[in-house]
Amino acid sequence: MMSTTTVVTADELLALPMGMGQRYELVAGELRVMSPAGWRHGGVAANIAAILGPFIQHRELGLVFGAETGFLLERDPDTVRAPDFAFIAAAHLPKVEPSEAYWPGAPDLAVEVLSPRDTAGEISEKVEAWLTGGCRAVWIVDPKLKTVTIYRSTTDVQIVSANETLVGDPVVPGFTCAVSEIFR
Repeated sequence: MMSTTTVVTADELLALPMGMGQRYELVAGELRVMSPAGWRHGGVAANIAAILGPFIQHRELGLVFGAETGFLLERDPDTVRAPDFAFIAAAHLPKVEPSEAYWPGAPDLAVEVLSPRDTAGEISEKVEAWLTGGCRAVWIVDPKLKTVTIYRSTTDVQIVSANETLVGDPVVPGFTCAVSEIFR
């Protein structure tokens, strides 16, 4: 991952050309160039969307967002993060659709799938940004260890392994699935 030292705004991020397989996040005004995800990462992210998305949509629990949807978490300097999957509960949806290109604020649930190149520091920074931004839960999905780490706060953390059940309550009410299903 490469970054810049020039302060960039969310509007400037939106205007950047998408080319050469690059995608970006913005952290406190610092542009972060992200490498394309590998096949394992993409497969796991697709499984999460295929399992969680229909559950949420069929029960009309709220909106789901696919990989790389930008959420504007902070202003001046701007932070725009893009999880692999996100959910906003119906109770937290505004009456009027946001006019901004990036969703203003955090989702209720942000799901991040780890890549082999992710460092512990980068993951901690992402979890902190999501929680500080207002996420009610952050799921860190590890394809190598086949675990899901659930953060409800920086001190309320639960790790669920492949032979256990992932429970979405209270953020995604009624959702359960075998963790192994995410990694099939």
